Amino acid sequence: MDKDFVKGAKERLSFGELYQKSLALAHYLNETLGTKKEIILISPNSVFFLICYLGILKSGNVCIPLNPEIEQSNFDFIKNLSSPDLAFVTNNIKQRINTGHIPVISDSIEFENLIRHQVAPEVKQKFNEDQTAEIIFTSGSTGEPKGVVISHRNITSNTDSIISYLKLNEEDTMLVVLPFYYCYGLSLVHTHMRVGGSIVLNNSFIFLGSVINDLKKFDCTGFAGVPSHFQILLRKSDSFKTTAFPALRYVTQAGGKLHNIFINEFIQSFPEIRFFVMYGQTEATARLSYLPPELLPEKIGSCGKGIPGVDLRVVNENGIPVKSGETGEIIASGQNIMQCYYKDEKSTRQTLRNGWLYTGDLATVDEEGYIYLTARKKEIIKVGGRRISPKEIEEVIVSMPEVIDCSIEAVYDDILGETMKATVFVKVMGGNVSPASVTIESIKLWCAGRLASYKIPQIIELKDKIAITATGKRVKK
Repeated sequence: MDKDFVKGAKERLSFGELYQKSLALAHYLNETLGTKKEIILISPNSVFFLICYLGILKSGNVCIPLNPEIEQSNFDFIKNLSSPDLAFVTNNIKQRINTGHIPVISDSIEFENLIRHQVAPEVKQKFNEDQTAEIIFTSGSTGEPKGVVISHRNITSNTDSIISYLKLNEEDTMLVVLPFYYCYGLSLVHTHMRVGGSIVLNNSFIFLGSVINDLKKFDCTGFAGVPSHFQILLRKSDSFKTTAFPALRYVTQAGGKLHNIFINEFIQSFPEIRFFVMYGQTEATARLSYLPPELLPEKIGSCGKGIPGVDLRVVNENGIPVKSGETGEIIASGQNIMQCYYKDEKSTRQTLRNGWLYTGDLATVDEEGYIYLTARKKEIIKVGGRRISPKEIEEVIVSMPEVIDCSIEAVYDDILGETMKATVFVKVMGGNVSPASVTIESIKLWCAGRLASYKIPQIIELKDKIAITATGKRVKK
């Protein structure tokens, strides 16, 4: 197939080339390692990543994709936990990370020769769909990475569901700013490959002009982002909201709750573009729920209902579904739910109970069953005995037009035990916060008119630069 799967200014790759090269790599891995071996993959979004990722999965081995910016200590932890037999690592990362005794194949002429000289068999032996396909590491509550074990069935199930509700087809082209070691980013690969669509790789979101140019130049029909992506595009770019994107038919948002003010801002600026609010977890392969765009703004603030094939509920401490207005924990069941946490039976037992994934996310439901996220269990702050959700306060502060983002955290207080600190990120013009009226006092006055007194942050810090991780999520500390 000559159609390009990967489009972009720097790299292109057709479906036919991806198929042949990944199959050749799979044959090499079968000949040298066999199957069910764990293989590390460290690479930015690239053709190299895609060939390696698919080659590992096609060979019946297990892919462990890692953040290209991973620290040596975290790499060592994962390496010692998983005992991988091989690592695919780009040359520049290879210079920084000591892989120890693990054999390494890098993006070099040797790699190209390796896959060029393989004679890939036409008939491939099928393997059990419940066989492990990948282990995706996320930050654990202890600070140590936690491995989420995903099967081939998990991937195909979640992929089919996402294609179904987004109505994807071969005409779709997705601009990818999300990294592939992140489940949201990988879902873009799975879905667009499945329908015969295309992806455009953009590893430079910090340069907003390049994002806007790529959306137009490659006639992208879709864009996927986490909250900070939309906040930065809407509040930091001078041209995004005034630019026409005739090919763009939809955008998706997941990876955290985007404040209502930004959703409204987007749909008012681009009423013709369908805005999908979504919710998911790595433990669910990627996606758990979505809100149909036609229900905005009526259901604004909701993450919707379960995607096709997923039973999503909000339950109390006894496992009974909550009534409208009550708060409970979101639980999920479906073929997209992970197998387990890697070599962590205790966490697995706590999270997977009686066939249900306990997400740790708190939410309410309305009378029609639509779910509204309130907070993570561990995010709730207690001030003077009162339980406060940071998201409620953040929502108020970001409604100030000059504010790009806000982070609420608990800090120690001699009297109250905990009090709240707000770190507020403001727009800068000509090196100065603009307008000058954005001050600590003006923020407190804004909150005073919209929040109970005990919910007003006692400490406020103004910043003009927002730090985000490679997945686009805000760095809170």
